[in-house]
Amino acid sequence: MMNGQMKTINQKIAIEYLKFFYPPLRNEINQLSTQGNFAGIMQATINYLKDLLQESKINLIAHHIKLMDWIYRNGNSYVRDMIENLFVRSFESFKKHAKTQHWKLLYEYMPVSFQLIYNDQQKQDKIFFGK
Repeated sequence: MMNGQMKTINQKIAIEYLKFFYPPLRNEINQLSTQGNFAGIMQATINYLKDLLQESKINLIAHHIKLMDWIYRNGNSYVRDMIENLFVRSFESFKKHAKTQHWKLLYEYMPVSFQLIYNDQQKQDKIFFGK
């Protein structure tokens, strides 16, 4: 590790970061992690961000999206898959429940990697589901 490279983030390390990034969810994250429920932890973070959306706390949501992007960029394949399939997938729900100007701001603040994944998911949904 002396070469300056960081260790790849696995789900156990990701959970520790999420506990740090989401203090209000710490107890819930602890409980879900003892059950080995990483998907549940991801859903808890999504629900928390949806609550912030209801409060129009767009800058705070954008900050949390950037933190999740950092975990994504440094995560192993499992962590990356979970973030793509749960966290980024939830953006469509954010779009539906946000005021138009809030969604535009969120999308603008969104890291390019998440924009690309989100747009690809939208294209795939159109192909497979006609949405």
